[in-house]
Amino acid sequence: MPAGDELPTDPDDDPVPEPLAEGTRDLPMFPLGSVLVPSMVLGLHVFEHRYRRLVRDCLDGTPEFGVVLIERGSEVGGGEVRTIVGTVARMVEAAELPDGRFAIQAVGTQRIRVQRWLDDAPYPRAEVEDWPDEPAAPDVDVDVDVDVDALRTDALALLRRSLALQAELGEPSPPSTVEVTDEHEAASHQIAALAPIGPHDRQALLAAPGTAMRLTEEAVLLGEAIELLTARLAMG
Repeated sequence: MPAGDELPTDPDDDPVPEPLAEGTRDLPMFPLGSVLVPSMVLGLHVFEHRYRRLVRDCLDGTPEFGVVLIERGSEVGGGEVRTIVGTVARMVEAAELPDGRFAIQAVGTQRIRVQRWLDDAPYPRAEVEDWPDEPAAPDVDVDVDVDVDALRTDALALLRRSLALQAELGEPSPPSTVEVTDEHEAASHQIAALAPIGPHDRQALLAAPGTAMRLTEEAVLLGEAIELLTARLAMG
């Protein structure tokens, strides 16, 4: 099939609505090899036919889809193993190219948790629930009386130090003077998005039940990143 040809659209291939539990919704899903967190900008080049269909359906309705990390497998072809904690991506820009591919820009808006995966035809879908950060009780490793503002301040200082080291190494990175919001939950996601860590560590931060735990884990991961970056600088 030539690159610009579209698969024929059959009404029988339309997503079939399924009964959903109270408080959940049916959401198109885009599994990726990277992690999207709330506030993070996502750029995608969409070439697979099933995901072109997803983009078109979103543009015809609500311009949102869910993003989850692929734990094992590939972004192309299906059959991958997916995480159950992800983020809603809201499309803010979409351009269809002459050959039918899409270039889109989206921003992460809120955390979600997959309750069950629905039929993958014509593209992946899931029954999801919104999952805002929980109160302190589930953060069993964090004192409920902890000063969350202090945790934010500490994590931000470590983030800035790690970004400064990246710049010294000549690696592309946000400026080390970066600011984050004063709102604790949003700040914890912004720090996770900017931190020089791998996708599985970023996924663990996204899945942290509450803000205090996420900020605490960020301090640990950023401390480890600083040690590694410092060692690389010392090696020349």
